[in-house]
Amino acid sequence: MEITLDQLLASREVRASFQRELLQKYPGETLVCLTVVMPGTVKRNAQSLIISQAALCALIARFRSDMVSIQTRDLPTGFEAYLLTSLSPGDAKRAVCELEDTHPLGRLFDMDVILPDGTPMSRDAVGLPQRSCLLCGNPARYCMRNRTHSTEELLERIDTLVKEYVR
Repeated sequence: MEITLDQLLASREVRASFQRELLQKYPGETLVCLTVVMPGTVKRNAQSLIISQAALCALIARFRSDMVSIQTRDLPTGFEAYLLTSLSPGDAKRAVCELEDTHPLGRLFDMDVILPDGTPMSRDAVGLPQRSCLLCGNPARYCMRNRTHSTEELLERIDTLVKEYVR
C-alpha cells in the first residue's frame, strides 16, 4: 500500500507527540525509538516486516536487563517501536549505534535515542561517525539530500540485504 507525503508527514507528527507522552510518563528513563529505513512510497512490505522483526529482536536482546517498557506499532506508514531503558542517553546511543553498525540488517534500522527535550541524540554526541550511504559509502545525509541514488537502486540494495539475511 502506497502512502502519500501528507500521510508520512502526519505520521512523523504523531510519532513526535507519542515520544513526548512517553518522556513525560517515564521521567528519568531514556527513550529509544525504532523505525525501518525504507525509501519510496511503500513503507510496509515483506522486506520491511523482516527488517522490523530483526530490529525488534536485536533491540530486546541488547536492552533486556535494562528495559523498563516497550511498545510497538505496525502502521501503514511503517513499523515503530518505543523502548524505555534505565541506561543513560549516551550509553543507550552507543548501544543502538553498535546494533546499527554490526547487525547484518543494521544499516536498515533507524534507532534514535530521544532526549528529554524531544530531540534525537546525534552520533556525534557519543563520538561516532555519521552513517554511510547504503550504496556508495558517502555520508547518508549527503546522498539523501542530493538524491544521488534512485529509489529503485536503494530498494534493490535493501532486497539484496534482506535476501542474504534470510538465507
